[in-house]
Amino acid sequence: MEGREILSENLERVTPGTVLMRGLGRSYGDSSLPAHPEDKVVATRLANRIIAFDPSTGVLRGEAGVSLVELNRSFLPRGWFTPVTPGTKYVTLGGMVASDVHGKNHHVAGCFGAHVRALKMRLADDSIVECGPDAEPELFWATVGGMGLTGHVLEVEFKMDKVTSPWIWRESTRVRDLGEYLDALNAAAPRWPMTVGWIDCVCKGSGMGRGILDAGRWATREEAGDALPKGGLSIKFPVDLPGWAVNDFTVGLFNTAYYWKQFESRITGLATSNQFFYPLDGILEWNRGYGKRGFTQYQCVIPRRAGVHAVTEFMQLLTKLGGASPLSVIKDCGPEGKGLLSFPLEGTSVAVDMVVTPELQKIVDRLNEFVIEVGGRIYLTKDRFTRPEHFRAMEPRLPAFLAAREKYDPERKLRSAQSVRLFGDKA
Repeated sequence: MEGREILSENLERVTPGTVLMRGLGRSYGDSSLPAHPEDKVVATRLANRIIAFDPSTGVLRGEAGVSLVELNRSFLPRGWFTPVTPGTKYVTLGGMVASDVHGKNHHVAGCFGAHVRALKMRLADDSIVECGPDAEPELFWATVGGMGLTGHVLEVEFKMDKVTSPWIWRESTRVRDLGEYLDALNAAAPRWPMTVGWIDCVCKGSGMGRGILDAGRWATREEAGDALPKGGLSIKFPVDLPGWAVNDFTVGLFNTAYYWKQFESRITGLATSNQFFYPLDGILEWNRGYGKRGFTQYQCVIPRRAGVHAVTEFMQLLTKLGGASPLSVIKDCGPEGKGLLSFPLEGTSVAVDMVVTPELQKIVDRLNEFVIEVGGRIYLTKDRFTRPEHFRAMEPRLPAFLAAREKYDPERKLRSAQSVRLFGDKA
């Protein structure tokens, strides 16, 4: 990574003059990369203290570098869990705010920002402020989902959820095609607080969109028993695969094997939180499977008002364009949140990994054109290839966000490679 990275355990001391903050670096695109080699970037990984926790209310205050790994390790055995978690535990509180992360329970819990009570921030003029939904709300809602461009998050205060056990009661259903999957997802949403599914984005014809739908809730004490979940083993992907290894044929073989690994049409039972929320975290450096070319993830949301047929048309376009991947995830999204650039809106989210190839820009362009046509949007945390004109066309809230940036950082001192690409900031 270019830029002068400073690893800090005292964010308030080292952040004056900082251009960009960086947590664990799990965003797929360029949002946590510096715009210029000389930019000062502060890494928050050592600023990981839990400052306060009230067990009577669940309110926790922590430094920006506190990770989900540590929160889960410390609090899940005590019956507490974050109200929202993304698909990896290798993220920090600061990153969760900047991306306004969502999870498998978005249709009932919204994004992480909806549960944040206060932020301690350093602004571009080096002043330190406290903001929240009722204190400096314009700054707060521009920061929630604002990709770190309105100020540096130093501390985060939010409310943890009390859970009935450290286990998940899970139901996995194998579905034959996209239509059946969407019907099953729609039926599961009112019954289950957490839903997500893997689908085959390579298979064409009558089997397009076949997959496995996972639904879950926290298990009761009676279902879970007294045993605590074990930490689980992580393996490391051993080598960088050659560039030709990921193609339609190999991905097709993988997807077929994965689809049939669950031979029964429906299974239920206990799962650990790691198994349910973070399946990919069990394979360290799994990105090496895409080879040295690397990969990106394209994630968009198709609004419910566009109709089920819009999701079908998007998947047909995706399979036609190519960009083979063994990982494609569809989940339900609830109502739009208050963050000025927060990703979800009520509808269906589709996320697909794609190998970086010379054709990828054209594929992303075409997918974005479709998303614009149906009134959807893309997720900035995953984005690397969206053109600025496409983002402007899909984001009616952008003028309000830019107005907030103008108010709190008129000289655009805070910037990233992504803000240069999408918002025209100077490198």
